[in-house]
Amino acid sequence: MANKLLTQNYEWQTANYNYLINALDIVRQALLAEEPKENRNHHFSHLSPPALDTLCQIFGLSEFERHVLLLCVGMELDANWGFLCANAQGSLGKPYPTFMLAKASLPQPHWNAFIPTAPLRKWQLIQLEEGSTLNLSHLRVDERIFHYLLGLDHLDERLQSIVQPVVITDSEIVPSHQQLAEQLATTWSETETVLPIIQLCGDEIASKKAIAAKACKLLNLNLHLMSAGAITNLRQNEMNDLLRLWERESMLTNSALLLDCDEVDYTDPAKENAIARLIASITSPLIITSLERKRSLQRPLIAIEVHKPNTTEQRIIWQNALGEAATTLNGHVDKLVSHFSLNASTIQTVCAEAQGKLKVKRQKAKEVEELSALLWDTCRFQARSRLDELAQPMETSATWDDLVLPEAQRQVLRDITAHVRQRTKVYEKWGFGNKGGRGLGISALFAGASGTGKTMAAEVIAHELRLDLYRIDLSQVVSKYIGETEKNLRRVFDAAEAGGAILLFDEADALFGKRSEVKDSHDRHANIEVGYLLQRMESYRGLAILTTNLKASLDQAFLRRIRFVVQFPFPDITQRTEIWQRVFPRQTPTQDLDASKLAKLNVSGGNIRNIALNAAFLAADSGDAVEMKHILQAAKSEYTKLERQLTDAEVKGWV
Repeated sequence: MANKLLTQNYEWQTANYNYLINALDIVRQALLAEEPKENRNHHFSHLSPPALDTLCQIFGLSEFERHVLLLCVGMELDANWGFLCANAQGSLGKPYPTFMLAKASLPQPHWNAFIPTAPLRKWQLIQLEEGSTLNLSHLRVDERIFHYLLGLDHLDERLQSIVQPVVITDSEIVPSHQQLAEQLATTWSETETVLPIIQLCGDEIASKKAIAAKACKLLNLNLHLMSAGAITNLRQNEMNDLLRLWERESMLTNSALLLDCDEVDYTDPAKENAIARLIASITSPLIITSLERKRSLQRPLIAIEVHKPNTTEQRIIWQNALGEAATTLNGHVDKLVSHFSLNASTIQTVCAEAQGKLKVKRQKAKEVEELSALLWDTCRFQARSRLDELAQPMETSATWDDLVLPEAQRQVLRDITAHVRQRTKVYEKWGFGNKGGRGLGISALFAGASGTGKTMAAEVIAHELRLDLYRIDLSQVVSKYIGETEKNLRRVFDAAEAGGAILLFDEADALFGKRSEVKDSHDRHANIEVGYLLQRMESYRGLAILTTNLKASLDQAFLRRIRFVVQFPFPDITQRTEIWQRVFPRQTPTQDLDASKLAKLNVSGGNIRNIALNAAFLAADSGDAVEMKHILQAAKSEYTKLERQLTDAEVKGWV
């Protein structure tokens, strides 16, 4: 098959070259003022038309414009062409084509062919030498056009640093994305006037590119990719030249443009305006990828939201990527699908990386167990780079033994863990998810005074589930600029969903305070922000936890939409005794510590940990084991920080 294609291409190249040479003969005869001979180009035997005819049809060249172009091409193919031009112009000083020569020598001349808006100059098929009068300007064929006429179809070198061809393959995409590609293709194929701009929205960058490529394949279009960031610093005249070259390239190669705006910083007005000008000026088939919807006033625009493959599709991708190994993992694929939301390329990368590491370890006896762990950890790692930019990663080494809480609260935390772990079984296999995505997210509110264990509880759950934990301070996420809060939250949720991370939103009262009467647009927008966060929490595939020190300040309407509410009480003396008994690691040297006496300090677990840590440093600095005297000194420091007075009753009998 490959040899046949090569043979066909060679045959076309030969026939195309001969066709071009024969076409030049007509112009040569005109320069020599000879009677035209029989045109040998009436019949082109190859199935594909010659490049010259295709180009003339694309740009709508008249017969005279076609001959002007050939007049310039002859200079590149015939060493005697300059002499012919000079002789026809009666001057040895003009061994090159000019407009005057064309008008005087070629049939059916018309001045319209030379105006800037006519095809020859508008599309830069020919170049004019600067500095001469228009009539006597030295004309040259553009290099890209010359190569095209020879059958050498390559991207214009002036575009190569900005535009890259997208290789369109026969590879399949998931059904939900195939449906979007068909929707895009149908929209364009059924449009009889100006093609609408297609905007593929969302953070599924790789999937958007695949959808665009598949749609272009359905339409028999080629596809080229341009990064919007590469053109935002161009001057206006540079951008105009670039656009003209691209529009010409699009026509020559029957190509659509995929304009990548995913990484554009829209907080810079200059860059946003530059991209808006670019979009407004492009008339060729245009697909834009962006994280959010953008509007266009010049052309119709259709926005299509692109999401990751659904869970069923992801499961199939995992199984295909793992091959035979998928059947030996004993349901582990279902766990991966339940906790991590990844696109096809990422899943394939994860599988290849994990299986590569497994080969290095060479532990056949534990191969299934090792592969399961490698797949899980690699999935967690995939989202970290994005999440680290948006939220604070938290330590997740705490266990149930570190958590001192009444049994009722501990049971709710265990219930939360079970909900996360069994999400796929209950929602998919048992059918609870069949009625839509709303309310399927797992959300919890941890309420209680500072230091009562809210953050540690989140760490324990993350450790139990072997998932990453990220802290988001809502007071920092909320923005005074309209729309920015939702944008910040969307970026967090989208990144976290890929890696299955647990999200811990601190300071919930910054956003969830009791609502007052809506008096202006800012009040309405605050309600929109709250609604957006709740909506994302309700549909989030992972666990989202809100914390607050002031549960009473929260609106009850919001609390009803939270699945779990856990009240973290201030520890009583029994619980404080238990905390003191556990607070020092086993490696820490201690001497004569009395947990029952230490528990008389009326402070929370967080304060106890601060005191213990400070005491450890004091003991280490003095070269001693941790004793009551070190804890006393540390307690005084902690109480000063709390602006409280340490009473005699609290430290009676310590030293």
